[in-house]
Amino acid sequence: MSTTHINAAVRPAHGLPTRLIVSLAAGAGFSVASIYYSQPMLGVISGGLGSSEQATGMVPTLTQLGYALGILLLAPLGDRFDRRRLILVKSLVLAAALTFAAVSGNLPTLLLASLLVGLMATVAQDVVPAAAVLAPEAHRGAVVGKVMTGLLLGILLSRVASGLVAEWLGWRAMFGLAAGSVVLMALALARELPHMAPTTKLAYPALLRSLYGLWKGQPQLRRAVYAQGLLAVGFSAFWSTLAVMLHTRYGLGSAVAGAFGIAGAAGALAAPLAGRWADKLGSHAVARIAILIALGGFGLLLLDPLLPRVAILPLLAVSAVVFDFGFQSALVSHQTLVYGLAPEARSRLNALLFTGVFLGMASGGALGAVALAQWGWMGVAGLAVVAATASLLQRLR
Repeated sequence: MSTTHINAAVRPAHGLPTRLIVSLAAGAGFSVASIYYSQPMLGVISGGLGSSEQATGMVPTLTQLGYALGILLLAPLGDRFDRRRLILVKSLVLAAALTFAAVSGNLPTLLLASLLVGLMATVAQDVVPAAAVLAPEAHRGAVVGKVMTGLLLGILLSRVASGLVAEWLGWRAMFGLAAGSVVLMALALARELPHMAPTTKLAYPALLRSLYGLWKGQPQLRRAVYAQGLLAVGFSAFWSTLAVMLHTRYGLGSAVAGAFGIAGAAGALAAPLAGRWADKLGSHAVARIAILIALGGFGLLLLDPLLPRVAILPLLAVSAVVFDFGFQSALVSHQTLVYGLAPEARSRLNALLFTGVFLGMASGGALGAVALAQWGWMGVAGLAVVAATASLLQRLR
C-alpha cells in the first residue's frame, strides 16, 4: 500500500483499513503533543539551565509561534507535494528538533529548538487533510473524527506525561522520549500511507497567494472560520483564566486546575461521534447543534453566584465537559464541511481554518485576562457566552 497512488485498493466502500486510521490518529497525536510538552516542565528547565522563570517562559511562547507560522506557511504545501513524503520528512525533522531540545546546553539554544519544534509539529495539520483525501466521501466525517481523536488525546495527555517524566527522569528525558515517539510514528506512517499525487502545480509564492483567492471565493469557508474562531474565544478565555481564578478564590494550586483538563477527554470522545453525525445529518446541522451545546456549557457558568460554594467546583467540571464536547464537535463538523468545498485545496483550506482557530484562541486568552481583571469570573463567563452566541449567529446565516 505504501508505494501506490490513491485508488480503489485503499478506498474500500466501508471506509479505510483500521491500521491506517490508527497510524494517522497516532501521527496527529504524537506530533501535536510536541508543542505542549514544555509547559509543565518550565520550573525544572529553569533550574536545569540556570535561567529566570520569565525568560524560560519564552520556550512555550516560541513553540506556539512556530506552530502558528507553520500552519500558515507550511501546511499549504500538502496540496503541492505528495502528502506521504511531506509527512515523513516533517516527522523526521520534528524528531531532530526534539533531540536538539533534549541536548540544549543553554536557553538560547533551547529557544531555537522550540521554534523548530513548533514549525515541524504542524505535521498534524498534514495528517488530518490526508485522512480526508483517503476517506470515501460517505465516510469522510467519521474518518476525520477518528483521526481528530488521536490529535485531541495528544493535547490532553501530553501535559500529564511530561509532568510525570520530568519529575522522575528530568526534562531532557522527556524531549528524548518525544523524539523517539515521533520516529516510531514516522515508521508506522511510512508503512501504511499510500503516495498521494499533488493537486496543484503552483509555485510556492503563488500557492500562498491562492489562500486569499480561496478565502474570497468560498463564503462557506469564511462562515466556518468565523464560527469556529469565535467559539475558540470563549474556549480559550475559560482555560487561560481558570488557574488564576481557582488560586484567587479558593487558594488551589495548578494541579487542581490541570485536573480539569480531563474534561478534554469529552472532546476526544466527541470527535468520532460528530464525524459520523456530519456524514448522516450534514455538517451545517451538526455544527449548529454543537455550537448550541457549547453555548449551554458556557451558560452554566452564569449560575455561579446562585449556588453555594461547595457546588462551584462540580459546576465548573460539568460546564467544561459540556462546552468542550460542543467545541470539539463543532471543529470536526467544520473540518468535514471545509474539506468538501475544494478537494484540490484541502491543505490550504485546513490552513485557513486553523489560522482562524489559533487567532480565536489567542484573542480569547487576552480578552479573558482583561475580563477577569475588570469584572471577575462572571466577566469571563459573560465573554464566553457572548462569543458562543456570535458563533451561533454566524452558523444561522
